[in-house]
Amino acid sequence: MSQVTNGIRAMLSSPLVYDNFQWLMGGRVGRTDFARHMVKAVAGSRILDIGCGTGGLLAFLPPGVDYWGSDVSPAYIAAARTRFGSRGHFECGLLRDADVLALPPFDIVIASGVLHHLDDDGVTGLFTLARTALRAGGRFVSIDGTLVPGQNRLARFLITRDRGQNVRDPEGYLRLARPVFDEVWGTLRHRRWIPYTHWMMEGTVARQDGPARRD
Repeated sequence: MSQVTNGIRAMLSSPLVYDNFQWLMGGRVGRTDFARHMVKAVAGSRILDIGCGTGGLLAFLPPGVDYWGSDVSPAYIAAARTRFGSRGHFECGLLRDADVLALPPFDIVIASGVLHHLDDDGVTGLFTLARTALRAGGRFVSIDGTLVPGQNRLARFLITRDRGQNVRDPEGYLRLARPVFDEVWGTLRHRRWIPYTHWMMEGTVARQDGPARRD
């Protein structure tokens, strides 16, 4: 993982600061849009949220989802458990194939604001893990900052100073996803309140292969 965690960015390691920063940056509107148009969960959907942070996305998902969140930050996971209790399953640590193979397959795997923290090998590894975790017909969805021609200058300034040091243009994200998923597409979102540019992407699994797993 490649990210800057010194200086003012170090404060984002605090769950309270992180959540307030997300709110200030228009996180409520962005998460509502992402949940509605990309995640598209319904009651009973099995969801794996890789790099879930403090679990904030769960507040925008419908009641009755079977939500599993994972993050490497003990502080973030502690905050998620305190906020959501038994509504979600929250685990601290780096997910591996053995972890997801021990669970029933998921309908949706989410990586929200994660890919731009990873180098190319890390992103490929995450995509491969997501495919392993998904059932046949399942979907992987992601959202990250992106750099595109003609975007708002303040948006570009903020994105290039993100903790994550691997912000890509849309084609950069697509290039890494296409070899792993059967179909891939994405869409741009230009936010107006504190300008920001997001790339939202979906990869689908038409078939599932690989090691035997629990059903």
